[in-house]
Amino acid sequence: MDPILLTPARHGDHRGFFGETYSRRRYAEFGITDDFIQDNHSLSRAVGTLRGLHFQAPPRPQGKLVRCGRGAIFDVAVDIRRGSPSFGKWVGYPLTAENGHQLYVPVGYAHGFVTLEPDSEIVYKCSDYYAPETEGAVRWDSCGIDWPLSGDPILSDKDAIAPALADFDSPFIYGENS
Repeated sequence: MDPILLTPARHGDHRGFFGETYSRRRYAEFGITDDFIQDNHSLSRAVGTLRGLHFQAPPRPQGKLVRCGRGAIFDVAVDIRRGSPSFGKWVGYPLTAENGHQLYVPVGYAHGFVTLEPDSEIVYKCSDYYAPETEGAVRWDSCGIDWPLSGDPILSDKDAIAPALADFDSPFIYGENS
């Protein structure tokens, strides 16, 4: 399965809006059948904060459903499935509190984002629990991603030393475990 950009309906009036951010039945219509079991919420204070490209390897891989609850991010998924016709290819979309878009990131893809506004909050569902022994990363600048950056990104130490895609031995195999 490939990443999917979703735009849930919003109903607004002079008070604000209401939107359903997840419905198992509705999302199954798009082929998203993950059993989401954990929700995460992160805050990135500064513009240009780049988190990723992260994944969890088998036996605890995660699919993710990502949205921006406040501010704006550029959200990215990179195919890291060995043998995939789209290995190393990426998709990226602006997710903002205003547009309400969501990105589904399936198992076998590395995920990352960069903040476009200060105090951006990211809210995402995961299809497995966090398992630090299975977490991994690919270096943010090794996949040809056209990041909307005006300078150097703000990175964690872990992200700064992640292996380049060309040096990465992926635990995901197209058609087998993803």
